[in-house]
Amino acid sequence: MVIPTAHVNCCLLQRIAAFACALGVAVQAAGCGTATTTLNGAGASFPSPIYQRWFQELAGKGVRVNYQSVGSGAGVRQFIARTVDFGASDVPMKAEEIAKVSQGVVQIPMTAGAIAVAYQNKGCALKLTQAQLASIFLGKINNYSQLGCAAKPIKVVVRSDGSGTTANFTAHLAAIDPTWKQQVGVGKNVKWPIGTGAKGNEGVAAQLNQLDGALGYVEAAFVKEPLQAAALTNASGTLVPLSLQSEQEALASIDLGSDLIGSNPNPAAGYPIVTFTWILLYKTGNGSRHESLNKAFEFTLSDAAQAMAKDLGFISLPPSVLEKGRQALATVQP
Repeated sequence: MVIPTAHVNCCLLQRIAAFACALGVAVQAAGCGTATTTLNGAGASFPSPIYQRWFQELAGKGVRVNYQSVGSGAGVRQFIARTVDFGASDVPMKAEEIAKVSQGVVQIPMTAGAIAVAYQNKGCALKLTQAQLASIFLGKINNYSQLGCAAKPIKVVVRSDGSGTTANFTAHLAAIDPTWKQQVGVGKNVKWPIGTGAKGNEGVAAQLNQLDGALGYVEAAFVKEPLQAAALTNASGTLVPLSLQSEQEALASIDLGSDLIGSNPNPAAGYPIVTFTWILLYKTGNGSRHESLNKAFEFTLSDAAQAMAKDLGFISLPPSVLEKGRQALATVQP
């Protein structure tokens, strides 16, 4: 039996493509099936676990996404420089940043989550007042014995890169402590009074896992054994442990408004440090990438994708926010 050469070549290409995809290489097998488009994005490490899960799902739908978890600051810079197809940030872009993007900007909330005060100290259940939390990061409290636990030095770990997680965490500290507001302030980068620096939520979590007595701040999804999350006090004076219910309660206090941006650095109900996180898209100038971008983020804004949030340590977007997000996505043009 003679097998046509064209058939052999096509099958060979399919096998090569399958092998290359397994290695994470984008290959387009012309004439042998649906071509795969690769999108490049960069930004926030806060939502990285759920983004990576979503993008794995998308690979099976014909859209490959290469997402670099480089921090919100670097993500915004790359987005402005037009070196990526989309950006990601835990803090919405400022008007002066948007003005640098001639194609226009569409900012869409994708998911939400809590910032945990995570620590490694077995047998110590931290329940922090607002004054205690601020004092730890000001360096005024430096031993667990000052917090009702057995004596052990507190080894503070902070972000060293431009970070939306840092911006949201320092916004909370500024809202609860006048000294912090005056001496340190709010931002993606601040001059920390104390602490060892690490890059990304991943880097901070790694440091916390390596250092007995370490304490820092990370997205809740990064709190895994042997780490614990401290219970924190909200604006009404209620001590609240980290939980999906307490996070949702606080998130409900954030009014995103018509432009889909907003925050509440010191909510009166629920766990006190929660935030939405945004995907940054070009309003125009997307060209041949438009169809793939639309397909990718229609999926992430779908009920099926949002349902994955809980198991990954995030909060599904409320229905009203989801609908506004879908409407915003519809404004993105080729």
